Amino acid sequence: MEGTVDGFRYGAVTPVAAYLMACLGGALGLRCIVRTLLSTQSWKAGWLALGAASIGCGIWTMHFIAMIGFQVVETRVRYDAGLTVLSLAVAIVVVGIGVFIVGYRGASTVNLSFAGVITGLGVAAMHYLGMAALHLNGTIRYDAAVVTLSVVIAVVAATAALWAAVTIRGFLTSLGASLIMGIAVTGMHYTGMSAVSVHVHGRTGGSWAGDSPTSLLLPMLVGPAIFLLLAGVVVMFDPLLVLGEGDWNRPSAAGEHAAPPAGSLFEDGQDQEVRVVHARAPQDPQWAAPHGPRR
Repeated sequence: MEGTVDGFRYGAVTPVAAYLMACLGGALGLRCIVRTLLSTQSWKAGWLALGAASIGCGIWTMHFIAMIGFQVVETRVRYDAGLTVLSLAVAIVVVGIGVFIVGYRGASTVNLSFAGVITGLGVAAMHYLGMAALHLNGTIRYDAAVVTLSVVIAVVAATAALWAAVTIRGFLTSLGASLIMGIAVTGMHYTGMSAVSVHVHGRTGGSWAGDSPTSLLLPMLVGPAIFLLLAGVVVMFDPLLVLGEGDWNRPSAAGEHAAPPAGSLFEDGQDQEVRVVHARAPQDPQWAAPHGPRR
């Protein structure tokens, strides 16, 4: 018997919430990557890792918020906890691979294409791994053409996101890019879900092993959501990302470059101390005494 598949059990609530989480993860990830471009003093690996984790958590959270609204009318739906966690790890790792490729090797056509394909395939793998975690009293089938389309959307979206991450630096333009990225990622999810059909077994067949959506997904979503909140705090309180490029790299009247605001996260403490010492040197009388007059 063919089951009645419904991806909008709670109406527009789950699609809108899923889209917003995808946008949030994308926005935070893009700003973290931009941070590595605005200052060479940044701890590049740290910001790239934070950006990758933000995007990966955003995509994963989007997927499983949307899955809360998924149901098959004729059968209950359960989820395997191990596969669900594994899908989160896959999302973060593959996004990290793409981010580190363009972050360290640049945004050439070859690098973007390679990183975009890897990241897009990884996002699609996360989606279908999450679907593999789904248990119900029936057999899930997929339309191959629609699955292929969803994978293509994932690759294009990933490539565009990576291009935006290393090309767009302004705050408003990054925000716009994250909104577009959210549409692409959410669209990939619902395209993939439109490929699903379920053949329901008899009343005594199949298995309902696993946790229900409310008992598994809601508690698991708390962790990535808190992480995104903390990443948002880090981004919003970083001086360079709040103030933008502006006066950061603007030469001073003396022809010297202005130093970054003190206290930037992931800033090299030793370099910061050296800048402070040099800044004090011309004015501090104790500086000139032991070293003799200037020549």
